[in-house]
Amino acid sequence: MEEENLLEAFWAVTRRLRVHTRIALEPWHVSPSQSRALGVLSRHGEMRLSALADHLHIAPRSATEVIDDLQKRGLAVRKPDPSDRRATLVALTPEGVSTMQAINEARAAEGERLFAGLDPADRADLTRILRQLRDAR
Repeated sequence: MEEENLLEAFWAVTRRLRVHTRIALEPWHVSPSQSRALGVLSRHGEMRLSALADHLHIAPRSATEVIDDLQKRGLAVRKPDPSDRRATLVALTPEGVSTMQAINEARAAEGERLFAGLDPADRADLTRILRQLRDAR
């Protein structure tokens, strides 16, 4: 049997993480894209839809659809931009803030389960390596 190469191992871990993340999000009935939008709004505060789309690396129309869904669920709200009457800002509602906090806790617990088999030195090495890959241009 052929040995798994680095890229295949990386993708296998990524798939596992995606599956476990989807499972972790089930109690809130939030899709991964909705979770990402909640996270951006939680970290950066209210912003224009175009800025949200930039943060998420998606088309503005897709960001509109994500916010439409979050707004229907009472997790996000649109409001006029006080500096430009033509523009709209999006922000989390109090329910959106509490939902994001609960999701963060569930994701952190899932991450702990995923990395529990690594000793502290290996975790530190993996963190350093992943940050290096993330920041490489």
